[in-house]
Amino acid sequence: MDIDAWVWWLIGAVGLGIPLVLTAMPEFGMFSAGAVAAAVVAAVGGGTVAQVLVFAAVSVALLAVVRPIAMRHRSQNPRFASGVDALKGRQAVVLERVDGRGGRIKLAGEIWSARAFDASMAYEEGQQVDVVEIDGATAVVM
Repeated sequence: MDIDAWVWWLIGAVGLGIPLVLTAMPEFGMFSAGAVAAAVVAAVGGGTVAQVLVFAAVSVALLAVVRPIAMRHRSQNPRFASGVDALKGRQAVVLERVDGRGGRIKLAGEIWSARAFDASMAYEEGQQVDVVEIDGATAVVM
């Protein structure tokens, strides 16, 4: 049983794809893509040296170009906020006087307990305030 070289390269690509799935390391995917490129070269009749050179060139090129981009995206903060983080910086309307001890506001369509960021400040009913942070179930406003 004689197996063509392109089949071996595809088996190698699958073999490199398995650790990619198991470890979530994108480098294995880049090597797998290099093996697929070498399989194409083998299928069109390229020699062993050409196959190995294409595998190395494609793998190294992907590592040099894609990996830094992936690492940059991985290290960035998410562009959207969710949960209580999404409420920080939003405006709210005072429903009951808010001071350093407490009060009530309407924030994002919901009624929240609130307290003033600066304990010496007080905000009256109907006034607009900005949410500085969320402390438990209390919005801290100014």
